[in-house]
Amino acid sequence: MAQATITSDPKVMMGKPTIAGTRITVELILEKLAAGESVEQILSEHNRLTEEGIRAAIAFAAEVLRADVVYPVEKAAG
Repeated sequence: MAQATITSDPKVMMGKPTIAGTRITVELILEKLAAGESVEQILSEHNRLTEEGIRAAIAFAAEVLRADVVYPVEKAAG
């Protein structure tokens, strides 16, 4: 199978990064993983998505965060 790639097209999902050939955004995949959904759950909800696509989304996010920009994180009130 060809390697899943991340694409960005202003005509698809307002230009958000998506898994190539789908309307599934990197953002959606990361949100689902952060919420505790398993890879199997995500795959069962999105039949055009592959495990390779999920790995590509995670790799893309890691690459973006490697930029020389500091992102301040506020502590939650409590």
